[in-house]
Amino acid sequence: MTIQGKVVTVTGASSGIGEATARHLASRGAVVVLGARRTDRLDRVVAEIEEDGGTAAAVPVDVTDPDDLKALTATAVDRFGRLDVLVGNAGITRIGPMADLDVAGWSAMVDVNVNGILHGIAAALPIFRRQGSGHLVTVVSTSGLKIVPTQAVYAGTKNAVRTFLEALRQESTDGVLRTTSISPGYVRTELIDNAVDDPAVREQARQHMADLGIDPSAVARAIGFAIDQPDDVEIGDLTIRPTRQG
Repeated sequence: MTIQGKVVTVTGASSGIGEATARHLASRGAVVVLGARRTDRLDRVVAEIEEDGGTAAAVPVDVTDPDDLKALTATAVDRFGRLDVLVGNAGITRIGPMADLDVAGWSAMVDVNVNGILHGIAAALPIFRRQGSGHLVTVVSTSGLKIVPTQAVYAGTKNAVRTFLEALRQESTDGVLRTTSISPGYVRTELIDNAVDDPAVREQARQHMADLGIDPSAVARAIGFAIDQPDDVEIGDLTIRPTRQG
């Protein structure tokens, strides 16, 4: 088992899948360096991990700022000696038909979901190359696997990331880098809270998520499984969704 002792950075770690992943990996003996914008929540997660005997650190991170990703990865190296895994989890969604012309929402999704991942790759890849090993685990979505109305741009951002990782995988067959795409379906997180402006539609979406969604810990375990492989084994893609999801 290879999670024990690994140094793992996680973006979007103040809630949802990121928080669950941080707690799960720490419980398995990983050192976790957590990044998010909501530093009050981030500090609480770190404190609770440490109370449970784990090792954790917090770094304020807005993934749209490349310097913040550099600070996150540098903190891992400076404080704990190396960086083994970057879990790129931070993401946002806006739901609505293309005809709504939500240009601001489209731009925000591209900034966080696409550029945020690229900034993470740019920060982590030189470290992995210097070390001779590293693992990029990126949370995408089943929205990119089954295209549905109202999620066109969101799905497009997730599929863009899939393309980046597959190309990077093919460019990195020297054994240094592993890449993994995790595609969650409906998960009970706060992702939906800012996805739509209409309060009635938002509440309906929340209720649907509550009724159908799985716990974030299920995705955290999948991420742990991908990390917990021997260095010569790469889990390229994992889809994690409720058994009742269509």
